[in-house]
Amino acid sequence: MRSFILTLFALVALPTLVYSAPVVPAPPTDLVDYVTKKDDTFSWKLADKKETDSGTVYEIDLISQTWHDIKWDHKLQVFVPKGTKPQATMMLWNQGGKPGAASGILGLTLADKIKAPVAFLYGVPKQPLFGGKSEDALIAETFVKYLDTKDGSWPLLFPMVKSVVKAMDALQAFAKEEWKFEVKSFVITGASKRGWTSWLTAATGDKRVKAIAPLVIDTLNMPIQMKNQLDAFGKPSEMIKDYTERNLVPIPDTTDARKLWQMIDPWVYRDKIKVPKMIINGSNDPYWPLDALNTYWDDLKGDKWILYVPNAGHDLRERDKDGKPELIPMRAVNTLAAFGRSQVFDKPMPGMKWVCDEKAGVCRLEVTSAAKTTAMRVWTAEANTRDFRRARWTEDTTAKFPATVLAPEKGFRAFYAETEYDLDGLKFTLCTQLRILEVKK
Repeated sequence: MRSFILTLFALVALPTLVYSAPVVPAPPTDLVDYVTKKDDTFSWKLADKKETDSGTVYEIDLISQTWHDIKWDHKLQVFVPKGTKPQATMMLWNQGGKPGAASGILGLTLADKIKAPVAFLYGVPKQPLFGGKSEDALIAETFVKYLDTKDGSWPLLFPMVKSVVKAMDALQAFAKEEWKFEVKSFVITGASKRGWTSWLTAATGDKRVKAIAPLVIDTLNMPIQMKNQLDAFGKPSEMIKDYTERNLVPIPDTTDARKLWQMIDPWVYRDKIKVPKMIINGSNDPYWPLDALNTYWDDLKGDKWILYVPNAGHDLRERDKDGKPELIPMRAVNTLAAFGRSQVFDKPMPGMKWVCDEKAGVCRLEVTSAAKTTAMRVWTAEANTRDFRRARWTEDTTAKFPATVLAPEKGFRAFYAETEYDLDGLKFTLCTQLRILEVKK
């Protein structure tokens, strides 16, 4: 259910009806309380500087905080391609683990396409902890600790957000010291639970967050999303078993459990997250129902864009008909870079509007773009149920708009439109929301 209800009051003494204003309950304060709490263990130092054929890579040692007597140490890299200069806005990617070859390639590729320095923060979260737990098992453990103690500092997303906030502090200090330059704002991005972290970093209200680009975290409005999983899959996704095994999903019908999910659900903070948003999802992600975004898209405030990567799972790498994935998720990288470039250099992203006029299993899809498109296409997939995780997506590059899409005689057909653009030589794509059609008996 929505978190607020528009109530209609009839005043008997007056000839007119008066409508109350929608009331959105204030989000819990635990996130902001934790992130803004003073912590003297924060520190940073430049550990290394390497010159490569592609550019310069700085490596910073960062201590973001001490959380429940555990010191969170991180590596923080800054990628500066040859020929680029520092800018007032920097993209900050957060991820787990430590620097490696793959992250180095991705960092330099993004920075080269954006034409500006890009930072990568590692070790989000600090792990393994509590008997070797990591990733979702670790998050679930901290959720249980919150329910046991009622201590609002326990949910692991909070120190994850604080590590990003302290990385912004370190990067600003680094830029002043190394470059004699002031970095004022950031585009926060990351994938999966690090996409979750990106949403919640914006929810803190930190004015340095200029924009966010959360990847593959298609689960805002979590109570509704849990219902969506049951409707699409018949049961919760096996990918969230760390939460189901700890009896966190289905969400227990208790005051403490409801507050926990409010504390960590970006949808609850939607009125505070008004910065531009670039949402990137895979069309075959095993975590989420295919049309999960439709549950929260209309609630988002401010400028927003979507990219669906066809035939891609949680890693956003497109797979060919034989299931072989591409080496680098270029569709996602190009759109992420275009969004980053638009924010760094204050260039407008293309404005898109779409309308799906659906009647009796037939959709007339109309798409308009404020910017020139270099191509437009329709992607479709079929499935026997609303579970499209194993469906094969095909493109129709000859589609004329408005495009007409028909429900199949049996089963379900999903579709969306994709528009292609060129931003100063950088080719990238954006998408409409997707829809699922069926013939209703």
